[in-house]
Amino acid sequence: MVERVTATPAALALIDKLRGLHGPPMFHQSGGCCDGSSPMCYPEGDLLLGGSDVLLGRIGGVPFYMSASQFEYWAHTQLTIDVVPGRGGMFSLEGPHGLRFLTRSRLYSDDEWAWLEAHAPVRPATQAGRG
Repeated sequence: MVERVTATPAALALIDKLRGLHGPPMFHQSGGCCDGSSPMCYPEGDLLLGGSDVLLGRIGGVPFYMSASQFEYWAHTQLTIDVVPGRGGMFSLEGPHGLRFLTRSRLYSDDEWAWLEAHAPVRPATQAGRG
């Protein structure tokens, strides 16, 4: 099985900490503007999702979404969510902790891409189920 999004142990630890403080979280990969291109972490349900958002997968049991237009740019890459010191997006839950989530990426191998094409279509968030 090939995953579209994974997380480092540091990211998983921060997700668990944020879950303990704020309840179940969710992620949305930002496409730019005010918060750059950071993965944004919100309390689950705080960001309204629509047909233009897709569910890439789950990290630490937490859903990870991205806009369909942004996914067109990232479709051939596996995303790995990591944590580094610094300030993330102003509305992202990790901001007050002096840390920020960071997206790292790598291209899929030909075999991984073939598997994804055959087994793991990306669906709109409204069809994929939320949470």
